[in-house]
Amino acid sequence: MKIIKLTFLCFLMCSMVFSQEWKSQEWPILKSYDGDHLFQIALPLGGIGTGTFSLGGRGELRDWEIMNIPGKKYSTVTTGNNAPFFAIYTKALDGESSTALLSGPLYRHEYLHYEGRPVNHHGLPRFEEASFDAAYPFGQVHLSDKSIPVKVTIKGFNPLIPTDEDASGLPVAILSYEVENITGQSVEVSVCGSIRNFIGKDGSQFRTDWKGDYIPIGAKNNKNEFRQTDGLQGIYFYSDSVDREDTAWGTMALVTQAMDGVTFRTSSRQDSWNNGILNFWDDFSEDGILTERDKLEDQDPMASLAIKKIIPPHGKETFTFFLTWNFPNRKAWSNTVVGNYYSQLYPDAWDAAEKIVPQIPRLEKETLSFVNALLKTSYPEVVKEAALFNLATLRSQTVFRLPSGHMMGWEGVMDRFGSCAGSCTHVWNYEVATPFLFGNLAKTMRDVEFNYATKENGLMNFRASLPLSEANKGNAAAADGQMGCIMKVYREWQLSGDNQFLGSNWGQIKKVLSYAWTEKGWDGNQDGVMEGRQHNTMDVDYYGPNPQMGFWYMGALRAAEEMALAMKDQSFAGKCRRLFEQGSAWMDENLFNGEYYEHKITDPRTFEFLDVHDPNTSIPSFQLGRGCLVDQLVGQYMAHICGLGYLGNKAHIRTTLKSIMKYNYVEDFSRHFNNMRSYVMGDEAGLLMASWPNGRLEVPFPYFAEVMTGFEYSAAVGMIYENMEEEALKCIEAIRKRHDGAKRNPFSEPECGHHYARSMASWASVIALSEFQYSGTDKTMSVTSRPGTYFWSNGYAWGLCDVGDSSVKLEVLKGSLSLDKFSLSDGRKKNLKHIQVNEGESYIMTF
Repeated sequence: MKIIKLTFLCFLMCSMVFSQEWKSQEWPILKSYDGDHLFQIALPLGGIGTGTFSLGGRGELRDWEIMNIPGKKYSTVTTGNNAPFFAIYTKALDGESSTALLSGPLYRHEYLHYEGRPVNHHGLPRFEEASFDAAYPFGQVHLSDKSIPVKVTIKGFNPLIPTDEDASGLPVAILSYEVENITGQSVEVSVCGSIRNFIGKDGSQFRTDWKGDYIPIGAKNNKNEFRQTDGLQGIYFYSDSVDREDTAWGTMALVTQAMDGVTFRTSSRQDSWNNGILNFWDDFSEDGILTERDKLEDQDPMASLAIKKIIPPHGKETFTFFLTWNFPNRKAWSNTVVGNYYSQLYPDAWDAAEKIVPQIPRLEKETLSFVNALLKTSYPEVVKEAALFNLATLRSQTVFRLPSGHMMGWEGVMDRFGSCAGSCTHVWNYEVATPFLFGNLAKTMRDVEFNYATKENGLMNFRASLPLSEANKGNAAAADGQMGCIMKVYREWQLSGDNQFLGSNWGQIKKVLSYAWTEKGWDGNQDGVMEGRQHNTMDVDYYGPNPQMGFWYMGALRAAEEMALAMKDQSFAGKCRRLFEQGSAWMDENLFNGEYYEHKITDPRTFEFLDVHDPNTSIPSFQLGRGCLVDQLVGQYMAHICGLGYLGNKAHIRTTLKSIMKYNYVEDFSRHFNNMRSYVMGDEAGLLMASWPNGRLEVPFPYFAEVMTGFEYSAAVGMIYENMEEEALKCIEAIRKRHDGAKRNPFSEPECGHHYARSMASWASVIALSEFQYSGTDKTMSVTSRPGTYFWSNGYAWGLCDVGDSSVKLEVLKGSLSLDKFSLSDGRKKNLKHIQVNEGESYIMTF
């Protein structure tokens, strides 16, 4: 076999002239994790709708999910040494060489395996110390080892820029290895990335070997090609033999901007008895320079790309790699390919690298502007953490974009498949990160709900089928989902100031609300009270008036009233006002029990009220009854965010939140019984879904004993609006303590699946603490009068507000803002006579 060997000196002499290599700026740190809190950390490296893989807490690359389906714990191979990895070679000029995996040590519980293969890369030498710093989307792994003459910081991110959904939706992962020489002599250092060409192997197809292990299949005559183009060189991964219609078909590229010292391999030995990794390790460990091979021996050949540099005594050098991909054939919950928005922008992964990499300096700068702005604010650290880290959900496989640009979402994702299809309205009702950070994406979701998923009679399918032409073919409406969508379309209209958006949707909005008034419907007698069968986010049907559906309904009526007035539809506005006043008064008089709002159960057949205390009464299963529900005020939560005011008696609202804290908050779950799923265990704390201080139903709704973060956030935010900040922070701190890196991933709060959409309700804490209100239609903005620095965003622009005792500095960091009036929460107002603050500008107001 012919061997092509490029010596280090020769390569330096003949290397092409490339553009200057990008080096990252200093990254902020919001949260640090020591060596005992790294096991579960997995920071997604990918854009909105592109899929991701994750940077692990110890530096490992894990959870490969770039091929249109979830892939938790999926590494493209069975557990072994062939998963994608980076390694480092070091050699002091007068000392011995050393080669190690760029990852921290194993934990004790990772040692046991029936065949001695407990984890990926189990047989590779590792660094003995590791820690992790994060300020999403920036993650930094710190590695050190007393036997290795360098310290390494692995820096990984993908651009995240509010209001710019395309810049935040790039199929790229940036991995920068900062290596510091800790000795008094020069050290040769080579950093190398190795990836098997796993195109076709997404894990959905597999065989079992003689040991019974699952072996992913799908790769077929895959090929790796070394390329050099203007400013880039690296490996292009492709396949001529995998079916081009397969969801796992696509392309990848591992590239660098390094000008000198780059060597590569496009294949290795055939991996019989793991000889592929042996062949690579021998080659790399010899001198840190890779030897190209001219013979392809595997279906999924392993390619490697290395950069070698000499680091002077106590000096530092950076080795940066970019991984891009394009897997266009997404099916999601459809039986046919629906495609990906991002795939339209690049014909292949190499084209993506050529277009994206030159933009990285600007994209990093804008991402840093966002993250540093939030970190600069006066919010408690735990609020910043909860709000920022849950934005990872937007970049997980929970979310994707159709070629039309429409954003779609699962509820969450299981390890290997999506959880609960259809951009479920009653789940996505809770999150507010999308509308306040990416307004255009939020509007696409409203378009799906009102113009694709809604039937002619106003029934909105709470799960939209795909392709969109089939979105309304179901026949399932959710009372909370449908009413919440009316509040959300009002919110999007206000935040955007887009009257055309309202006008084009008004007919559908009326139809969707009027569906509640159909005979034997949710409010068939049109008295402002929902008595009918109400399917909801507890995955059951409630019978009879209850606060959860009731306050969503009140919020929908208020939102529809405001929209009707803007559309000069006085008759519809008047009807909404009448039903709101009747319904709100009725709930305060009949559902409020002095401590919180109850559920009055009715007979499913006659809608007559049932006596839950009568032992002879047959009570429908899976109801709430007299329970104290964690999110009974969720409609009020959204009304506050939308600026729609109180939906019920203000004193009752505050008392209810105090009761939720009193009855539902558990300091220690060690003695708590839960017959369902456990997202809190042992000595952890949290807010129960429901409690029954007045006696529990025999068969309550299924999730009553659980704790789920999205519901906790909605209650906590309600507390903030009622000046119960201490209680709110106690709830939020309990959530984040549970996601500490050791027990759970800080970048994924699960409910029914990882990266659950409802967890993005955490962003509402930022809105509530700043008391931010904005109307693009009236060109008004309001913030808290409490002195401090606050982040603001309306989905189309964002910046900071510095509030002093007698002045406010309004700063626009992205976009532009037009205002006629600015006010503070204590009632002070400033008429501005139409001012416009553009990006990079600030405006000072005195009061």
